[in-house]
Amino acid sequence: MAMLQRSIVRVGRIDIALSLTVLVLALVLTFSRPAHAMKIEVVKSPGGIQAWLVEAHENPLLALKFSFEGGNSQDPEGKDGVANFVSAMLDEGAGDIQASDFQEQMESLAMRMRYEDSRDAFYGNFETLTQNRDESAKLLKLALTKPRFDQDAVERIRGQLLANLVYADRDPEKVAAKEWFAVAFAGHSYSRPSQGTEATVNAITRDDLEAYRKRIFARSNLKVVAVGDITPEQLGKLLDDVFGDLPEKASLAPVPLTKPAAGGKEKWISMDVPQSVAVFGLPAMPRKDPDFMAAFVLNQLIGGGGFASRLMEEVREKRGLAYSVYSYIQPFRHTSILTGGVATRADAIQQSLDVIRKELKHVADEGPTPTEFENAKKYLIGSYALRFDTNSKIASQLLGLLEDDFGPEYIDNRNKMIEAITLDDAKRVAKRLLDTDNMIVTIVGQPATATADKKG
Repeated sequence: MAMLQRSIVRVGRIDIALSLTVLVLALVLTFSRPAHAMKIEVVKSPGGIQAWLVEAHENPLLALKFSFEGGNSQDPEGKDGVANFVSAMLDEGAGDIQASDFQEQMESLAMRMRYEDSRDAFYGNFETLTQNRDESAKLLKLALTKPRFDQDAVERIRGQLLANLVYADRDPEKVAAKEWFAVAFAGHSYSRPSQGTEATVNAITRDDLEAYRKRIFARSNLKVVAVGDITPEQLGKLLDDVFGDLPEKASLAPVPLTKPAAGGKEKWISMDVPQSVAVFGLPAMPRKDPDFMAAFVLNQLIGGGGFASRLMEEVREKRGLAYSVYSYIQPFRHTSILTGGVATRADAIQQSLDVIRKELKHVADEGPTPTEFENAKKYLIGSYALRFDTNSKIASQLLGLLEDDFGPEYIDNRNKMIEAITLDDAKRVAKRLLDTDNMIVTIVGQPATATADKKG
């Protein structure tokens, strides 16, 4: 690539543009192959565990991604942060292997094992070299079935989590987002802080960690995707070896469907920071709603398209009110939202929000222009292949489809669904989606106007 760049520099401006165009087209074509040509196999292990597999034998690598439905919405009352705590503990020793030895073995095998929690799921990410696959899989199994949760490790990780909370409480974007969920979903598990609080993290015991693992890590709520150098037969054996000893059924507490609070709300939180930060949001369509894809296109042109989006044009380019403004649609398992954010100086935050409301209402009333609508569709269609240019990305995309109960055929049909959306569809869905009377806003900083609510 460096030699190619040097050769481009020597030619004229027209040749530069032509060469770059050829390069971009070549990259798009290269990345397009996996999305449309890859073969997705549904593998069922001898023990009955199902997974999606994309074989890729060019490199001796395997990426395995999996999730257990539940996430931090399953944190017990008064123990917010348990799922997050567990995610930090699973490489801190397992079985007869203490924490330092466990991590040394991971390093010697050149394996990667990471965990994270979300509102609705607990995720695992496992990557290994083919030659070390069996030994690495043994460590993965131990981490999931026999984590030690030694007290010294628990206290060490607790200290790190508490330090993270202190840092997060000083980050206006994190505070605004946390407060938005607290306001929007008051009384629902989604309102609770996913990383916990100082009090709840201090209250979590080793028994709480083990109880969460036993309730959530089960075969009934397990989704698995494998991408890389492995055959269906080898994957079937690996699935049983790693996950076969887990309980058959998870014990999930019911989480009701919910929507953000109606009527529109605005909350100000005082913080001595250079810029004020606002998070805004509205109810959106569930992932399986027939209008979801039209809403997805609308979000791209409203605030999801960077400099090509309407909010960036109106807030930053025309008025210079903020460096960045964005929006995205987030479908959870039990709700769906269109949310976004803006950060600017204190005396410009209210004007920025006024412009955002005005533009959302304008799109709701008038719909998008034909040009911005078609540009948004073209970008979403053309960029889809870039989500499949590495084994890890492929695994992430496929796991998301599994969690949303889509089949492998979705990949071939997705761009066709976007192409089929008409401008009339977009106008109709805009009226349904962009009801600014129900917009919830949380602002953190030193607003120039309004009385700030100080955190207790």
